[in-house]
Amino acid sequence: MSGQADMSWFKHLAATLASALRDQGALLMLLVAPVIYSFFYPWPYSTQALQRVPVAIVDQDQSSLSRQIVRFAQASPRLDLSVVSADEAEARALMARRQIEGYVLLPAGMKRDVGRGQAVTLPVLADGAYFLTNKVVLSGFGEVIGTVSAGAELKTLKARGQPPLQAEQSRSPLNVQLIALYNPSEGYGSYVVPAVAVLIIQQLLLIGTALWVGTWFESRPRAGEPEATRDNSLTAWSARIAAFALFGLLSAAWYFGLMFPWLGYPHGGNNAGLTLLLLPFCWGVAALGVALGALFADRERAMQALLCTSLPIAFIAGFSWPRESLPAALQTLGDAVPAVVGIQAFLRLNQMGAPLEAVAPYGWTLLAQAAAFTLLAAWAVQRRLRRSGGQPAALG
Repeated sequence: MSGQADMSWFKHLAATLASALRDQGALLMLLVAPVIYSFFYPWPYSTQALQRVPVAIVDQDQSSLSRQIVRFAQASPRLDLSVVSADEAEARALMARRQIEGYVLLPAGMKRDVGRGQAVTLPVLADGAYFLTNKVVLSGFGEVIGTVSAGAELKTLKARGQPPLQAEQSRSPLNVQLIALYNPSEGYGSYVVPAVAVLIIQQLLLIGTALWVGTWFESRPRAGEPEATRDNSLTAWSARIAAFALFGLLSAAWYFGLMFPWLGYPHGGNNAGLTLLLLPFCWGVAALGVALGALFADRERAMQALLCTSLPIAFIAGFSWPRESLPAALQTLGDAVPAVVGIQAFLRLNQMGAPLEAVAPYGWTLLAQAAAFTLLAAWAVQRRLRRSGGQPAALG
């Protein structure tokens, strides 16, 4: 009996895989869309770091020091010095027309004050509404002015009689070297794409599964259809969850195993731990997809309901904004979403190489989600079957 049950389970698994591959909508979501997204989503971030941002310098000093700042700004890889003018109103007008993203004001008397040893403040103005360009403008001008300022300080110390080496040590007794441990390129793509990929895997698996299940409940059994496809036992539905979980694992393998190395993103920190936690993640998402498909029992309605959830999940996932800074209610809500927990766990395992024990709380949460969503799927399927008289039938 046990051997027959095992054979029946695998028969249901194979029948579900074959049926999903014949369903054009489910096939698009489960296999085609993950591949399309893997190329389409990283494409805008292919340059990784924002460079050559158009800026201006308002030079009201017209001195050798201000000209040195202009030369250093022209040499900066972050900045594209488009305009040098003495008229600040002109620079403001250019910013208003988005022809430049910011400017620095070099006030009259700057060189004179520096020569007297007085502190000089150079205002840098940028558009804070665009945080990436704002950061590049501020950091770019900061590097330029800091380099010129260091040179001016060294000249002053040497003029006071200090040897060159002593002047350098006096000017900077402690040096700081910044090294990005988990994002060596410090690129935006390396930061955001691995996190969003987990959300993409979840959403496409949810939609594809719910589409197939909604179709199963919409349609009456057709002549010639395999018995395994029409079986509504719990054994059959557990095999169907496993079949859709396999699609999720395939998508995860595509992203983590192929696309991230090809795109040059950090990867492979702890492959064994990543694979282990992907099992409850994909099972839980597939079970939730079955539950939603059974609750809606409508092919189009499931997709409509799920499409609008992607952006809210991205906001509570903890990569665009720290989860610790979210309200407690949103943190609790996030603990019920596989992608939110998965992002926190998979980034630590894949990019940071964290040991399994370091992500154990996330692993237990994914296991709890898998169990809870499995029970939810069983209840939803049985509820729908009772309402349809035990056979797949159209709603209404």
